[in-house]
Amino acid sequence: MKNSLFVILVSCLFLGGCSVNKYVPAGQSLYVGSKVNVTPDSISRPNVSGVADQLEGLVKPPPNKTLFGFAWKVWFYYWIGEPKDEGGLRSWFRNKLGEEPRFATERVADINAANMVSHLDNEGYYRSSVQGKVVPTKKQKRRTAVMEFDAYVMPRYVINQFNYVVPDSSLFNRDLVKAKEKTLFRKGDPIRLDVVTAERTRIDQELKGKGYYFFNPDYLIVKVDSTIGRADSTLGPQQVNLFLEVKKETAQTSLKQYFINNIFVNTGTQENQSADSVVTRGPLRRGIQVTDPGKLYKRRIFYDAIGFRRGNMYTNTMHEVSLSRLVNLQNFRFVKNRFDLVPRSDSALLDVYYDLAPMKKKSLQTTLSASTKSNNLGGSQLDVTWRNRNFFRGAEMLSVNAYYGFDVQLGGNRSESISALRKIGNEYIRYGARADLSFPRFIIPFVRIRPEKSQALPKTILSLNYENRVQRGLYTTTSIRGDWSYVWSKKSEVVHTLAPFSINYVTTGGLNLENIAKIAESPNTNPLDTDRLYKIIDAKYFIAGSNYSISYRPTPRPFSKNQFALTGGIDYGGNLLSLFAKRPLPPDDTLPKEFLKVPVFQYVKVDGDIRYYRTLTPSIKWANRLLVGMIKPYGNSKTMPTPQFKQYFGGGSTGIRAFRARALGPGSLEPDTASFNLLGYQQFGDIRMEFNTEFRVKFTNIINGAVFMDAGNIWSFGDTTRIGYGSKALIKNGFIKQLAVGGGIGLRLDFSYLVFRLDLATPFRKPWYRELRNPEDPFGAPISKNTWVFNEIDFGSKAWRRENLILNIAVGLPF
Repeated sequence: MKNSLFVILVSCLFLGGCSVNKYVPAGQSLYVGSKVNVTPDSISRPNVSGVADQLEGLVKPPPNKTLFGFAWKVWFYYWIGEPKDEGGLRSWFRNKLGEEPRFATERVADINAANMVSHLDNEGYYRSSVQGKVVPTKKQKRRTAVMEFDAYVMPRYVINQFNYVVPDSSLFNRDLVKAKEKTLFRKGDPIRLDVVTAERTRIDQELKGKGYYFFNPDYLIVKVDSTIGRADSTLGPQQVNLFLEVKKETAQTSLKQYFINNIFVNTGTQENQSADSVVTRGPLRRGIQVTDPGKLYKRRIFYDAIGFRRGNMYTNTMHEVSLSRLVNLQNFRFVKNRFDLVPRSDSALLDVYYDLAPMKKKSLQTTLSASTKSNNLGGSQLDVTWRNRNFFRGAEMLSVNAYYGFDVQLGGNRSESISALRKIGNEYIRYGARADLSFPRFIIPFVRIRPEKSQALPKTILSLNYENRVQRGLYTTTSIRGDWSYVWSKKSEVVHTLAPFSINYVTTGGLNLENIAKIAESPNTNPLDTDRLYKIIDAKYFIAGSNYSISYRPTPRPFSKNQFALTGGIDYGGNLLSLFAKRPLPPDDTLPKEFLKVPVFQYVKVDGDIRYYRTLTPSIKWANRLLVGMIKPYGNSKTMPTPQFKQYFGGGSTGIRAFRARALGPGSLEPDTASFNLLGYQQFGDIRMEFNTEFRVKFTNIINGAVFMDAGNIWSFGDTTRIGYGSKALIKNGFIKQLAVGGGIGLRLDFSYLVFRLDLATPFRKPWYRELRNPEDPFGAPISKNTWVFNEIDFGSKAWRRENLILNIAVGLPF
């Protein structure tokens, strides 16, 4: 304490002895801040909420930084002196720790006031005024001042009508008038310059979509009539009519539709062609002429990727789609595109050129990553990826990846594990390899499908994946998976994925019998825990089926505050493989069918994910997510337990954050503390319902905060024998009353390329309180408590904090 007081005293003496005044030129004052006073018109009294903040954000330059009124960065700038070498150490310190002085002058205040008036005009506050002045700070010795602005704000004008003015019924004017159908102007909306600019850009894009290649948004002008309120007494005084027309000086070439003549593709750049070399152009097919000096590519990839054809009308949509397709082939370092007008006086034809620079055919990439997962595991992984582009000369991509990683349990599971027995199963190792072969087209046996005019070329992906997941000290799970899948999107907003053939073989081996025996024989082991462990180590499955998913992310309208996304899918498996499977012989004929002596799992799984975001202010965003999912075994597998990797769990850093991962549910099942200490929580279910909402606040460019609430649970199908839980876990009437609710606050550090997240949450509602075990009569009727636990909150209790304050550490936003 004495040392702290001494440091503070020395700092005060030092700052008192340091003065920046001697460096400030006579008659000048350092600029240290600004203030905006907004006064609404005294007669009409317009709503001016938020106007002061808008005007404050326009003030330039930014003020000198101060500490208790002392301009310390300016002082350091002067104190270190003029550096002799711009690249020297003194120059580095001066630029990093100091700042060049900024002076408050009447001229700067007047310029800012004029900018504010322009901003008010652009926002529809016509005839408003702003006066700026320099006000010295109260302590004259500091030689500092602020700029103060007095804004007198008039009522805001709103739109009454919006009209297109055209001189005749020519083709261009008819197309121009049709563009009005999707106008951004709405009756009653304020008249704003940025909306006018966006409307001009939108019209330009629509016209380019109809062949008007040389048109430009600068050729459009919007005229405002603000006198209609005085001319028509039935209208409010602050209303305007808008009139859009094409400038008279616009050239006729910009009002003409253009069509495609020839398309030229060059796969070699000027750099790799010698000056005296003779370039031989390929044959003209479908209006596309390909020049491929190295004979690297099959011509069909350009016929598929380039949507233009000879004689087609130019459209900006096909222009963008063709470029996007060529770039997404991932075979070219860059793609240059240009359109040349065919030299003829009355020509309406364009020649199209694509100059491509091939990427290196083979590459090797090494990646080291760190991650956290929704089940509270955190770790690292090393990936080595080898890629062969253009594998069959058709822009195919062969990727072979080998990886090795580890995970450890984060949070209380590590800190509460005391004995060696309780540490078993808390560490994981994963290693394996994956091979993917991607074709930029549909490959369907005996069928040839032409690619649609979509945003991206369809893909056919063949995948083979081998993985070992080691739960150290217990067992190893081996998974071998093969997939044949298709990915396509007719529009950039909608992406479809279909895997008609998918087969997965899962088995468990590498058993540590000594540790398993210790767990099974320990008097502290919960019998349910032992049963789960044996089910895991005995697990062996063949899962063969198909799955389909769709992702819909619509592009929000300009200036819209709302955004949403929808993802859904269905996974259906086991039918085809069950045709070749055999029923075990008596007395085991009641068991599931087997293929190569491995049980075949039949199931249907459906998932949905709906997200909605609303921007409330520039610094506050409201984010929401609804998750629903279900997996139901049927037929051959009605009595089989569902594999864990196909099931759902509650809690965790991207789920219901007030509950530890895999600790919630199913249903009103009470958390198993004994299981937590031994193996980690192992609560899984067949049904999931979850809702999350949070308000995200931006404090600075890096530091963000959040307030959130989560609700949901998991449940199981079937009977207690199949699921391994009691009847509390089963889905039944009144399941909504079994929802868990929690909430908390979050801190996020946004480094643009990485978001580091800390969320502190606590339960609000515990569903198992409806059916608690009676400690005096464990086998008797359950007792009930109020499921809402606000009355239990006790931040002063260490036991309460340990059980109810859940800290989630993660990378990335939860949704």
